[in-house]
Amino acid sequence: MSSILQNKILIITVITWCTAQVIKIILNYFHQQKLDWHWFFQTGGMPSSHSAGAAALATACGFKAGFESIDFAIAGVFAMVTMFDAQGIRRSAGRQAKLLNSMRTYMKLEGDIPNDTLKELVGHTPLQVLAGGILGILMACLFYT
Repeated sequence: MSSILQNKILIITVITWCTAQVIKIILNYFHQQKLDWHWFFQTGGMPSSHSAGAAALATACGFKAGFESIDFAIAGVFAMVTMFDAQGIRRSAGRQAKLLNSMRTYMKLEGDIPNDTLKELVGHTPLQVLAGGILGILMACLFYT
């Protein structure tokens, strides 16, 4: 366990993810005038914590092993896939959930259909992904050097 706590790259990545989630709480407070701690465990929103964590991981790997290393290449490709997925596939899933929820409400469906509302905020806009990526790079620069 102590060796995990000494892994600087892991610590930077987790701190960056947590920072992005706290920023979501703060931004949501200013937008809705309500402090909602549930945002710490929510997906979606500004900035993308997935993008922030992946960018911090890749940047810290680059600092540790060199930007020409296989470690950076793997982490960099992981970051690109994560960011693409956050603003592409996951965002589309959120749009579909919103449409299905509104159809269910409009049609007043009942009976054998579960009464659960689908989660609509699962993906990110390109701006949210970009902001998360920039946050991740800045956090790695701040904490690694």
